[in-house]
Amino acid sequence: MNEATRRAALSYALSCHEEELELLRSLARIPAPSHHEGRRERFVRDWLRDAGAENVHVDEAGNVICSIGAEDHDEVAVFCAHTDVVFPDTDELPLTEEDGIMRAPGIGDDTACLAGLMLAARFLLQHPAKLDIGIVIVANSCEEGLGNLEGTKALIGRIGSRVREFTSFDTYFPRVVPRATGSYRYRISCHARGGHSWTDFGDRNAIADLCSIIGDLYALDLPTRERTTMNVGKIRGGTTVNSIAQDASALFEFRSTSSDCLDEMAGKLREVIARHEEEGACVKLEVIGVRPGNGDVDAEELRSLTARSDDAVRTFLGTEPRHVASSTDANVPLSLGIPANTIGTVSGGGAHTREEWIDEESLVPGLAVTLSLLLAHCKEME
Repeated sequence: MNEATRRAALSYALSCHEEELELLRSLARIPAPSHHEGRRERFVRDWLRDAGAENVHVDEAGNVICSIGAEDHDEVAVFCAHTDVVFPDTDELPLTEEDGIMRAPGIGDDTACLAGLMLAARFLLQHPAKLDIGIVIVANSCEEGLGNLEGTKALIGRIGSRVREFTSFDTYFPRVVPRATGSYRYRISCHARGGHSWTDFGDRNAIADLCSIIGDLYALDLPTRERTTMNVGKIRGGTTVNSIAQDASALFEFRSTSSDCLDEMAGKLREVIARHEEEGACVKLEVIGVRPGNGDVDAEELRSLTARSDDAVRTFLGTEPRHVASSTDANVPLSLGIPANTIGTVSGGGAHTREEWIDEESLVPGLAVTLSLLLAHCKEME
């Protein structure tokens, strides 16, 4: 990173600290369950318009898209942070502050990163520059859980042929994600005639059938050429202790950094289901989510992008980045061969809990990291 970029990014981050805190307080209170992010979408869109954005809109997938110089270039760099949180609340989210710690559901994943991206975008809007590539700022929808990355899938489906690189800002320092962890998610449902636990004893029980299927799944040999995991995350079924269960279901997933391993596990799952059906069980298998894994990405282009991310973390944190594989919005471009990274831009903890927290002072280096990566595409600035 050149010295001019370092100074500009840090100076702006320091000057915006109190404003960023106030922006974050406003954003963090707005409820935004996946598929229901409308209030945050409108807030972000209107804020960017007030900041000078002329080319900003909310698309059909709920993404807030702000283009900067994109009309002047064939290729674009995408910078995104997601608007949704994991909680279903539709009322105002609680927020507390004490001793420099801010707590709120979703505050670090991903509200603080979104606030930083908004302020970084404003810098470019208010300091026009000659760019080496078009820039597209996205506050995207549906990253969490069964949102299934739908916002980013819609975005890349529309402009993917123009995207040269993709950077997602998500969760904590000093994480840099250059590899995707893909996942396939299912609902497994079993049905039986049911009956009385005494008089109809011996008839098929939907819960027993489901448990047998789960036992067989956990007995499977997982691929070892890439890390692969499985999990049953939720079970429901039956009515009461003295009734033979008519219905039971489970949410099940497997994950891997290898698309081949995902496909192998999908085949094994269907073999287990088919075997139980042959034995008389009534089973329904539904795909409820697909997060793609790594595709054929040019290794040198990905190394170059990751080196830029690493440099930003080292420059403003003074620490080494931690490379991990994870499931983020970057999964989508990586699966299609587009170089992509996800970068944490805040210090905190408790992700996906109502007690999630961030260190308010970490917003300064976080905004500097974010802005420096945007400024890397500026050749000259007014």
